[in-house]
Amino acid sequence: MAALTFLLERSPTPLGEMLIVTDEQGLLRALDWGDHEADMHRLMRNQYRNSAVELRETRRASPAMQTMLAYFDGDITGIDKLLVLTGGTDFQRKVWAALREIPCGSTISYLELATRIGKPLAVRAVGMANGANPVSIVIPCHRVIGSNRTLTGYGGGLHRKRWLLEHESEYRQGRLI
Repeated sequence: MAALTFLLERSPTPLGEMLIVTDEQGLLRALDWGDHEADMHRLMRNQYRNSAVELRETRRASPAMQTMLAYFDGDITGIDKLLVLTGGTDFQRKVWAALREIPCGSTISYLELATRIGKPLAVRAVGMANGANPVSIVIPCHRVIGSNRTLTGYGGGLHRKRWLLEHESEYRQGRLI
């Protein structure tokens, strides 16, 4: 079994400790929360089934970490430029690519997302792919809401989803952009 070594960074944010995993080329591989670290490890094992994944902690702030800290300070569009590399199935990667096309401060429904990828009957599968997203915020699964416009499911907790949407909306409406 091939081994993959990634760098793990930790930083406080307004939403709790953020975990960022990058590879040696600086590509973002995972972003999650300290209180969901076990979930992040599980998602990474699922992403890289044919490899042993080793996380090496580092204190050196990667460009991804710097961009995320700027995001929390109000530069909400910087995350659009971050380079991300994920595992996952072809379907999951298609859903995740469509998520990156949702503008900051906007929301769409799971049905709308399924329709955008040409699979309007695959709403549940889209929801499952959303839940398997290893790169929270940057692959903005928090921007997907229920068809009735309510906040539904978010791996980091609905309190974080609500905060992220309010944060993006606030800055999109003119404070910084």
